[in-house]
Parts: sequence; C-alpha cells; structure tokens
Amino acid sequence: MKNQFVSEILYQIADLLDLKGEIFFKTRAYRIAAQEIEALDEDIAIVTQEDRLKNINGVGEALAKKIKEIVETGKLEYFERLKKEIPGGLLEMLAISGLGPKKVASLYKNLDIKNVEELRVACEEGKLRNLDGFGEITERNILRGIALKDKTSGRVLLNVAFEDSNNYLKYLKDCKEINNLSIAGSLRRKKETIGDLDILASSNKPEKVMDFFIKFSDVDRVLLQGNTKTSVLLKDGLQVDLRVVERKSFGSALQYFTGSKEHNVKMRGIAIKKGFKLNEYGLFNKKTDRYLVGKSEKEVYEKLGLQYIEPELRENRGEIEEASKNNLPKLVNYSDIKGDMHVHSLWSDGTDSIENMAKRCKKIGYEYVGITDHSQSLIVANGLSEGRVKKKLKEIKKLNKKFSDFKIYCGTECDINRDGSLDYSNKILDLFDFVGIAIHTSFKMDEEEATNRIISGMENEFVDFLAHPTCRILMRREPFELDIDKIFDSAKKTDTYLEINSFPDRIDLNDIHVKRAKDKGAKFVIGTDAHNINHLPFMHFGVATARRGWLEKKDILNTKSVNEIEKKLGL
Repeated sequence: MKNQFVSEILYQIADLLDLKGEIFFKTRAYRIAAQEIEALDEDIAIVTQEDRLKNINGVGEALAKKIKEIVETGKLEYFERLKKEIPGGLLEMLAISGLGPKKVASLYKNLDIKNVEELRVACEEGKLRNLDGFGEITERNILRGIALKDKTSGRVLLNVAFEDSNNYLKYLKDCKEINNLSIAGSLRRKKETIGDLDILASSNKPEKVMDFFIKFSDVDRVLLQGNTKTSVLLKDGLQVDLRVVERKSFGSALQYFTGSKEHNVKMRGIAIKKGFKLNEYGLFNKKTDRYLVGKSEKEVYEKLGLQYIEPELRENRGEIEEASKNNLPKLVNYSDIKGDMHVHSLWSDGTDSIENMAKRCKKIGYEYVGITDHSQSLIVANGLSEGRVKKKLKEIKKLNKKFSDFKIYCGTECDINRDGSLDYSNKILDLFDFVGIAIHTSFKMDEEEATNRIISGMENEFVDFLAHPTCRILMRREPFELDIDKIFDSAKKTDTYLEINSFPDRIDLNDIHVKRAKDKGAKFVIGTDAHNINHLPFMHFGVATARRGWLEKKDILNTKSVNEIEKKLGL
C-alpha cells in the first residue's frame, strides 16, 4: 500500500468537504494527516499493522479507523459516499489556479458548471463575468489555469516518482536473474515533474525478469509485455517501463535512456564525427560494426573524448562542449549540506516543535537548523506577533544549552508587503539570527510592480535571503511575471542569497533560473520549507535542482560549517 495513495484520498476528502462548506478545522485535519502520511519515512501499511497510526501527528481515533480501512481494503466507504454527493468534475476544477472551494461551489450552484470542459466554454463565452466575485479578468485567469492544467496533465511531482521508483527498485533487487539495475529517464536527471518511470536492467534471462517485474504488488495492469521492454500502470496512475539488455550493453543503454533527446542527438553526432556509431547497445566502429565499449557510461564518454557528464546535466545546455574541454563544474554533492535554513515549527504553521525539528536535523547529520516561522500579517499561517518573536527567541536560547555540537538559529520568513516594505520593523528584524523574505499575499501584480516589490524587500539591510522567489506552485500556479535578470542583479548587489526551495510542489528557483543567476554571480541557499520532521528529506530535491543548475559547493550557503555560517551572517 502506497503512502501516496492513502494521502491522496485524504486530500480529496478535504477538498470535497470544502465544497460542501464544512468548517475549516475539519477539512484542515484531513490535510494535516495527508501531509504527514505523504512525507512518512516508513510504509503506512506497516504502521497500520503495528497499530501505530495514532502516533502520526494529526491522526486521532476516527481518522485512524478510516486510514486502516483504506490500507486493508484499498478504498473508503466514507469517501465513496462523499463522491456521490458532489459531481466528480468539481474536484478537477479545484486544481485550476485561482479557483477555491467557494468559487467552484458558486459556479456549480449558479451556472450548473460541473467539469473543466464546461468551465472552459463558459469562460470563452463570457458567462462568468457578471457572477458575483468573478469578472472578465477572472475569466482570463481561469483560462490560463486550464491551459496550465492541460500542459501538465499526466505528469507527477518529482517526490511521487521518486517514491514509486525506490519501492519498485527495492522489489526488483530480489530478482536473482538481474545483474545490473538502475532508474533512467527524466527521473534520473531529477526533472521537477515526471511523465513516466524508466527502469533499466541487464540479464541473461529477460523473460524471467519480465515475469518478476509484472508481479509487483502496486501494479494495476500490464500494458505491454515483451523480452526487451515491458510496460505497466501502477495503482496511482504512473506508467513504468522496464527495458532489459545484455550486461555488455548496460552502460550504453543507461546513457541512452537517461539523456534528454537533445543531449543524445548531440552525442550521436560526436560519435559519427569520430568514426563511431552510438546506440543503446554500445559504441561501435562505424565501418566494421565491431563493438568497442558499453559496459559503463564512463567508458562511453571517455571513448568519445568527453569528461563524464553527471545525469542531472544531460539536457544539451552546454554540458557536452564543457565536457570536451574537461571544464565541467564539480557539482555539489547530496552529502555536502550542513544544515537546513528554512524550517517551520509549531510557533507558526508547522506541526512539530523546534526541539523535535532540531533533533531530527541532528540525526540526519546536520550541524544546525534555521527555524523560520511566518511573520505577523500572515494570520492564516499563525504568523508571529512581535511579542511572540521574543518568546520564541527565549525558547531557542534555552534549547541551544541542551544541545551539544548542534546549533539552532532563530530566523524568520518575513512577508514583503505590497509596497515593498517588510512585515516587521527593523528593530524586530535585528533580533533574528537571519532574515528570509517572501511573498504570500497580493499575487495580482504586473511585472514591474512584482519586480520592484521584491527588490525593495532585498534592499533592507537586515535581509539575508529571498525565499521561493517566483512563488510558483507546480501544476497549480504559474510563477510571477518578473524581470528575473533585474532580481538576480539586485541579489548580487545587495548580497542577498537566493533560495532553492526544495518542497516538491515548488522547486523554486528552477534549474534554468539557478544557472542564469549563477552566471550573474548570485549565491544560493537551499531550504526544505519543512513543516514537520518528515519533510526534511526534501532537501534531496533542492540539491538535485542545484546540480541541474550547475552549482558547486562554494555557491551554496548551507554547505558551510557553523563557524563559516556565523562569519557569513555576522553572528
């Protein structure tokens, strides 16, 4: 049973209850439980079997019974009942940017709009603009949201694909006929959204491998089965393709099935110029068809006169040219991170205490953590008043006396007001160890206004980093329209670090922006935006994005030790 499967049902229940107009606290309980299970670092089926569901934050007696029913039967009677009360298309409409439960309910009640296609037609015909709470601009924004939904249809977030692949690989490792095994495709390159999973194996008995492959417990149905390729659909809707090759071809096949189309075309062109032929079976002499190399990726690149190119870079963005000059960056490693600088606690909208967050960070192997709860105007996230900031500082001071070889820093994720001022006075900002700034409200701005708002915030003398700079939410909300180069220039000028937010539905900045900002001389910090201890492993996705953006250890603030951090931040 997949954690993702259970959490998705709980999320949908929360959405359905919202559409029914249930009280906020009831729907929030389902969302908190869903978040906790989604980020759980163990199988929810095992937790259920061992009767430990109520140990999960936010799960009480009633929710535990529902989760147990999902795990044991694969469905939930309460959920099925709710779905019959409300047209299924309304849930799809909730996924469109700018449409909340109240607006969707209004569209259904007043215009009998029951699905996305009916909504599209209504917007195109101008039927929404006279409805209370809507207008012509709302219609245009909804059409943009529908276009975004269409564009991302059939894709999943990186963390979902990552979990599915880990579970499948763990299962396949028990197949004795497999010699080599690896994930390939866009997941190996760590793209922010994934269309399907590619798995590569080598074996002398491909038929037995394929038979083993289709018996995985999470397989919903087999789409295609052959000796070299088999495709299945998982219960969560993700397609998985397994290819099996000979051992001598494994490296070449892994290179071929990992690189983007553009990267591979260029690689084949280089091979032809050098008198070779390159495909998934190996590197061959063009004239004689004699096999040369192919057991490992490194020998393929080496034979072509190229420095080994890390999977995250294989997008044809200059990596092949730099590899030919042995000039690729030494990418930041996943083990280089010394601490997390963007973490929330119970003081604002987190669901774990500062002490618990710190303990888990220390267990991960970090030297420090920065607790960056929300500022006072963000009431929906329980933002801290100035008085509560001082109480939080006292708690952190006490906790630091309890920990040895570990440091807790008191930070903030301070809102940038619409006029560019900050949500705290300088007197309060001066109390923090470091200050992160971000936008969480008043999203409707043109490019100039949004750009100037962010730059004004960065110009404050107490600001250290800009959190999730473009404010996008993957597959749900487009990024701000910004003069991004102006933002990056200002970041360098004001010595403001740019965050790579690791939360899977943000990944903000994205890889292209990271590379662009690096070329302009900007520096970075990677934060998880964790709201509980189970979100802390999301750091992996931020580092992956940093690697895709060509970053090295020296470019990132939280690869520094405690002493270096304090020197950088003037503590």
